[in-house]
Amino acid sequence: MSLTPEELQARLDLAREINSSTPADKVVGAVARLFDLDAVPGVDDEFTFPARPTTSRDRIFGGQVIAQAMTAAARTVDPDKQVHSLHAYFLRGGDETKPLHFRLHRDFDGRSFSNRRVVVRQDGKVIFNLTASFQRPAEGLSHQVAMPDLLPPEECWDFTDFIAADPHISDRQLAHMARSRPFEVRSFRPPASDKATQHYQWFRVAAPIGDDPLLHRGFLAFASDMGLLSSAMLPHGVSFWTPGMVSTSLDHAMWFHGDVRVDDWFVFVMDSPWTGGDRGLCRGSIYRRDGTLMATAAQEGLIRYRPQ
Repeated sequence: MSLTPEELQARLDLAREINSSTPADKVVGAVARLFDLDAVPGVDDEFTFPARPTTSRDRIFGGQVIAQAMTAAARTVDPDKQVHSLHAYFLRGGDETKPLHFRLHRDFDGRSFSNRRVVVRQDGKVIFNLTASFQRPAEGLSHQVAMPDLLPPEECWDFTDFIAADPHISDRQLAHMARSRPFEVRSFRPPASDKATQHYQWFRVAAPIGDDPLLHRGFLAFASDMGLLSSAMLPHGVSFWTPGMVSTSLDHAMWFHGDVRVDDWFVFVMDSPWTGGDRGLCRGSIYRRDGTLMATAAQEGLIRYRPQ
């Protein structure tokens, strides 16, 4: 299956038009507002997030609820302590047209570390839970794995062009996927014939968000769920939009290694060491452009493929 040059150009033109139809600062601002939860009157450590009037999504994007829960937890911790890790489970698919209820548990506060649990409910049922740990800055032994040799973002596919050039993505799917995103994204994905296990994407927030360190961490947590699970499909030549594919995140973990900035290019280098039993395990290392390892992520997801 392939596109003629005329078909490719038509899809590129359509995708670019859709992508440019919404100003970047509006999309980025909408993500920033995700972190503004409403306190439940008269109840400590309980918050809500309102329902959307309409949605085109089947379920709430996992990166949204990860970032919301992490940010809510961080706001109950001494500001000298920063989040250094989180571990989360997706239990049920959330519905954007219904409100979310966040319940925080202050499990531990020590001199160096604090720990918080966040339980997210919808319609009275738990849909997601997260545990996050926070640490006061400290000096000590230090090392990191070097960043692999990668193409710079300027030499990678613009994500909008990347999806437009894929003949397996239908016009209906393209119209949804080409919408403006909170990040500029540049992709490198080897061809299916390579049966590779690694790919990478460069990210940069699409509009200014200021200097609040927690906001930058929130945006990074949001991005950490963008494309990671596809790593488990890469060696098999399938993708999210392959007919017969059903996929969703089961759990997610993330470790922050130092200062986080998302307003300069950073790269998410992803791979999958194992897939089996309708599950795929995926890992990601997140580097700043200068090669500094900024964060690490891991995720297991449902990868149920029944060829049609």
